Amino acid sequence: MMNFVAMDFETANQHPASACSLALVLVRDSKIIDRFYTVINPQMAFDAQQVKVHDITADDVAGAPTMAEVWPKIQPLFQPGMLVAAHNARFDCNVMKQSLARYGIAEPHYLVIDSLKVSRELEPGLENYQLNTVSDLLGVELWHHHNALSDSEACAGILLKEEEKRGSDLMKQFVYQV
Repeated sequence: MMNFVAMDFETANQHPASACSLALVLVRDSKIIDRFYTVINPQMAFDAQQVKVHDITADDVAGAPTMAEVWPKIQPLFQPGMLVAAHNARFDCNVMKQSLARYGIAEPHYLVIDSLKVSRELEPGLENYQLNTVSDLLGVELWHHHNALSDSEACAGILLKEEEKRGSDLMKQFVYQV
């Protein structure tokens, strides 16, 4: 049985410290048991290209908490030994690290599993490994691509489908430390 939190960030611009939304999906005993979503005020300018991708504007986050204000609520999920999942985890882990660093908050250390890497290894031959492509292949619902909550749920769904098909022991080989 897998226990993890699936994470997805959207950013205001190309800078990794510009988190403007975050979603976390809590999985216990291979079942989604809770969800968390918030917009974040990145205290940075929004890039029109990014807004086109995720539909979040500066007006949408004007009264939202900063990452420094969100962190105390989510910090318990990002401890050594805790497993965090993301699709293209390098991106999301870097957004977390850089967004916290802006406020002088130390980088958390935790275990990571990347559903992108899992998919590339276990589902060879796809035209691409974007979240929507892998979700379609595995029959995982992705109700609004580039909405952080939808993307987190899809990431969790991909890992749960792969665990169901192949067993949790195989999934452990994809876990690494940050």
